[in-house]
Amino acid sequence: MSEATRGAWGVVPPREALSEEVPGALPLAGMRVVELSSFVAVPLGGMTLAQLGADVIRVDQIGGGPDIDRRPLAPSGRSLYWAGLNKGKRSVTVDLRSPEGRDLVADLVTGSGVVITNAPPREGLTHEALRERRPDLIHVQLQGRRDGGNAVDYTVNAALGFPFITGPSDQAAPVNHALPAWDVACGLYLAVGLLAAERHRLRTGEGRRIRVALQDVALATAGNLGYLAEAQLGGVRPRLGNSLYGDFGRDFATADGRVMVVALTARHWRDLVDATGFGEVTAALERALGADFRGAGDRYAYRETLAGVLAPWFASRTCAEVEDALKGTSVLWSRYRDFTEVAAGLDAEPLMAELEQPGIGAHLAPGSPLRIGEASVPPAPAPDLGQHTGEVLRDVLSLSPEEADALRARRIAGEA
Repeated sequence: MSEATRGAWGVVPPREALSEEVPGALPLAGMRVVELSSFVAVPLGGMTLAQLGADVIRVDQIGGGPDIDRRPLAPSGRSLYWAGLNKGKRSVTVDLRSPEGRDLVADLVTGSGVVITNAPPREGLTHEALRERRPDLIHVQLQGRRDGGNAVDYTVNAALGFPFITGPSDQAAPVNHALPAWDVACGLYLAVGLLAAERHRLRTGEGRRIRVALQDVALATAGNLGYLAEAQLGGVRPRLGNSLYGDFGRDFATADGRVMVVALTARHWRDLVDATGFGEVTAALERALGADFRGAGDRYAYRETLAGVLAPWFASRTCAEVEDALKGTSVLWSRYRDFTEVAAGLDAEPLMAELEQPGIGAHLAPGSPLRIGEASVPPAPAPDLGQHTGEVLRDVLSLSPEEADALRARRIAGEA
């Protein structure tokens, strides 16, 4: 490690704010994070930090990691998945198979003092090896399982029982869902863990090793939501199709589509029956059944009876007429839309802004869902693979242009 690299310890010069709408520096300006990652959770964690102003430097093997061409793809063949999860970062490529390449990455981590990773352990880049170079290192690592075993979102989901409560009520076989929910939750846990460790280091000067297992995140979520306690105490959660467990909520066909309607409180229910004109009918049902539909328990117990009463009202109306009838009420509802319909209306969404992504073209992309005061942070383009290798070698690791060019020529760092 060079003396110049040793001198890089400490606060990173703040990066320029991503938007003129955000006054002053973004909250994480001055933090530099080295990311060694692939797929969803760690890239999402890194992007979350980058959107808040951190200088996140993603390091990949020359030629790209296993997610470089993952679907969905743009018409150009570039991965929309990769671009979507790496917005606002810098990209460096290194020959991680060579000792010299790994030493460059170790120097980079030593200078930043923060690394987030799900990369397989490599000589010189383990927590122990990096901590020898930087005793106050913050090392945040994603694992599949707590014991170090491999797992991905789809296998974790299968192991936790969710496919047996997903899908139609008459379905016998397990049904997977399309959203990698555990990856998403894990990515946000990684970001929170990193920030907690950074706060601890600011207060005490001590580093931290943070590990988050994908299976633990899924297990914790199932436990926190009561699913596991219910099963331990003898309960069996049924498969309900599109109905809501524990209260009244389900899909209804309309004259031109389908809507999801939910009533979670007595007010929601009152507004729903008033808007549909079934107040007297449901009151008669309460008397006949000895029920009180102001409570979630009875709304859930008699959900099929109530749905049978309401279904003809929805079926005789268009979605626009349903919207007009429920406007101004507290009823929770939405029309079902596919991604094509959603994409057609993105220009009305404040979260979205036009992004000119190299290799993909202009399209609307989300910024950070976190608003800073009244301002939003718009999206910044994802880098081309290896785009910032030269500037990081020169500006962060303080190598001379000649040294950087020599590394590139020998295929130790940078794309050809």
